[in-house]
Amino acid sequence: MNQRRNWQARILIAAVAGSLPIISHVDPRAAEAQKVETRVVRGVVFDDADANGKRDAGERGVAGVAVSDQYTVAMSGADGAYSLTATAEADVVFVSVPDGWAAPGGFWRAVEEGKSEQQVDFALRQQAASKEFTFIHASDPHVSAQSLPRLQRVREIVERLRPAFVLITGDLVRDALRVQEPEARGYYEMLAAELARFAVPVWTVPGNHEIFGIERHKSLVSPQHPLYGKKMYRHYRGPDYYSFTYSGVRFVGLDTIDVDDLWYYGHIDAAQMEWLKRDLATAAPGTRVVTFNHIPLASAVDVLHGYTEEEPAPSLIRIKGKMQYRHVVSNTEELLAALQPHKLEIALGGHMHTRESLVYPIANGTLRFHQAAAIVGPTSVGGVSAPSGVTLYRVRDGKVDDGTFIPLDEPAPAKP
Repeated sequence: MNQRRNWQARILIAAVAGSLPIISHVDPRAAEAQKVETRVVRGVVFDDADANGKRDAGERGVAGVAVSDQYTVAMSGADGAYSLTATAEADVVFVSVPDGWAAPGGFWRAVEEGKSEQQVDFALRQQAASKEFTFIHASDPHVSAQSLPRLQRVREIVERLRPAFVLITGDLVRDALRVQEPEARGYYEMLAAELARFAVPVWTVPGNHEIFGIERHKSLVSPQHPLYGKKMYRHYRGPDYYSFTYSGVRFVGLDTIDVDDLWYYGHIDAAQMEWLKRDLATAAPGTRVVTFNHIPLASAVDVLHGYTEEEPAPSLIRIKGKMQYRHVVSNTEELLAALQPHKLEIALGGHMHTRESLVYPIANGTLRFHQAAAIVGPTSVGGVSAPSGVTLYRVRDGKVDDGTFIPLDEPAPAKP
């Protein structure tokens, strides 16, 4: 298997027969690291009292709001003003929407290239907070023309139940890994149009299918493409990791898809881990945290599927000479340490296309890892059918219940 991978990585993409372009491998992270320029992003976070999206006379600044470029975290001052020096790699800036507020005009903006300074203001509006609320966890819609009706069915459930918001944990589009730009963009735009129709906020994180072009032996996309890798996700959906607070609970969207050459695997990279520490430092100790991400922090579903060495998604992957599981996060222990001194209320994941609940008793309570079923359809796990659906969670005084599964497909009528 390793020999085949080496052949794919070093030979197949180095020379493509016929009229197709020659594509050489360039590590985009290494290329970015050569950039040393920085950009200053400054602006104001304000109370948009008249909901027109711009700061008018008399609209006050909002203090104590975290603003980030996914690396640095700056806090708005008493007048709502903030300033941060964005790293060369940053292409978005966002607010961590604080408790009791909403960002109806969007919580993120693109960082413009070629500008040494940029003004970015963020409009917030106050919203009533309740000690009891619900949210929906959904995952893996794999949006295409064929699967779109299933996401529309989720929207109908949302309209009926009216949760505070929806979390969708990745594999949002049918595929961007192995296709060229027009096809990938089409899926992303279809997704954006449908999510805009939801009556409540929808928070997303990327899955492996959102990482544009990295399987270059199939996509024939160059690493120098301006939307290569996760840049396409950020172009359409904003930051691939971020946080917001609702009714005292800190929700942290994580990007658990790391990339090694042609291959994705479950891992939280060092830059994201450092951002997480800075972000959580702005929350009071003991804050309850809900994480949501694509590749799970812990799961037993892969055991039920059984070990496989077959492409395109073998069970194990060798990263920097070390073999590790591909379909769970390899550094979950490091993440749990970073979450201290806060309380991980529940960890929500996707990727497995199966509703799963893992509970681990620990000294001061329990660790819970839940995976969502797939919107795109039912799947087979361990020789039995796992239904398609979403999970409705109820939160009371910061405590998240174990959720109620809502199937998307009506069971077939019994035979007479």
